[in-house]
Amino acid sequence: MKAEQLLSRFTPLTPIATTQPILFIDRTAPLTELHACASERLHATLDYLTLMACATLRDSAASDFNTLTNVARILVQDVTDVFGVIEQRGLEDQ
Repeated sequence: MKAEQLLSRFTPLTPIATTQPILFIDRTAPLTELHACASERLHATLDYLTLMACATLRDSAASDFNTLTNVARILVQDVTDVFGVIEQRGLEDQ
């Protein structure tokens, strides 16, 4: 596969801890698979945040809160990137 084809086929996930993209979304994947990926991450994030909302964190350090929010942020960013590919595919089909 040529570099041009790879660039048009794969969209990078937003890099969070790196200076360049490492993880990519296959733009040619079936929409049902892209939706399943986004849905899984979104539901995991909701379950995680529900758990955190019900938990008592009396013995937690400030760094614990950063870790907890960072986990949710990474998952939501992934969902946002996958939805971006789904939306773009929808616009291209029109």
